[in-house]
Amino acid sequence: MDTITTTKKLSEFCEKAAQHDYVTVDTEFLRERTYYSKLCLIQLAMPGADDSTACLVDPLASGISLEPLYDLFRDTSVVKVFHAARQDLEIFYVDAQVFPEPLFDTQVAAMVCGFGEQVGYETLVRKIAKKPLDKTSRFTDWSRRPLTEAQKTYAIADVTHLREVYEFLADKLEETGRSRWLKEELAVLTSPETYIVAPTEAWRRVKTRTTSPRFLAVVRELAAFRERYAQDRNIPRNRVFKDDALVELASNKPKNAEELGRARLLLREARRGDIADGILEAVASGVACPPEEMPAPDRSRDKLQVNPALADLLRVLLKAKTESAGVAAKLIAPAADLDAIAAGIRDVPALKGWRKEVFGEDALLLCEGKIALYADGSTVQVASLD
Repeated sequence: MDTITTTKKLSEFCEKAAQHDYVTVDTEFLRERTYYSKLCLIQLAMPGADDSTACLVDPLASGISLEPLYDLFRDTSVVKVFHAARQDLEIFYVDAQVFPEPLFDTQVAAMVCGFGEQVGYETLVRKIAKKPLDKTSRFTDWSRRPLTEAQKTYAIADVTHLREVYEFLADKLEETGRSRWLKEELAVLTSPETYIVAPTEAWRRVKTRTTSPRFLAVVRELAAFRERYAQDRNIPRNRVFKDDALVELASNKPKNAEELGRARLLLREARRGDIADGILEAVASGVACPPEEMPAPDRSRDKLQVNPALADLLRVLLKAKTESAGVAAKLIAPAADLDAIAAGIRDVPALKGWRKEVFGEDALLLCEGKIALYADGSTVQVASLD
């Protein structure tokens, strides 16, 4: 297998790849010590029966530019195939604001084709390609050079077997008429909003039992400071301070260095210098927040008037529909969404797009009393009441 270390070689490979219908792509990266993923290796493969049409690309090589690869990503005549693409796409979007188009994610396609939720690559290779995978190099340090032969073998297998998985799933989607389902599911992966973390919205990820607007205002300011600090210095947000320390600070609201020093959960490095100054400023800003600008928790579903009998019927209907369609039930609707539908809420994913076709339309008819469910042997059937 080739390891590409120059822009010229990468350009030559991508020009060849552009002559095919698809190319498979994977990456190896590190993120334990940084905010943004550190790209360490890119694997590419054109259609073929062995690894002679595949290559490894070393993005850490001196002077190499990934622009030829990004040109291939922009070439809409070539399908770019990934498995569980989200983190890979985030790397490329952060680096070059580019998304592979068109995109095919075999994990998403497998869910649509009935392989269950978030099915792993190893499982698909075993079930579709009928081949084992050696995963012993999964947690190695991909930033160290030179790469071992074991690392190279592991890495290249992630794109060579992917060809067979892709071809099988693409045919299956075409055969079942579900290609549009996949397109709907992939829309979120190619949306910039998926990867842009706005510091002012970071507080929504912090789990807390307190819903006081003043408390949440301090949480918002602390989370925003932490996010900006981590982004600017490219360090993990937990290296600034962890969520439990953030909640403690929002509860105690320290006004000065002495009070800040009493925090039990704050890292030693955060008790002084820029982080300490940022914390005190964020707390003060949250405390001084005008009432009309304070955040409020989403309580839209807190007191839903759920019809329990209808919710149970919706669960039966969902099970029947997903078994018939060969799709995982949780991919259509989690339990909370079924309760929401039973309470009269209609703005849920299960009532939109392809999910509406599989389940949502009959769910609405059930809520309106226009259909009934009955047992027919080991299956549940739907009967119209019109």
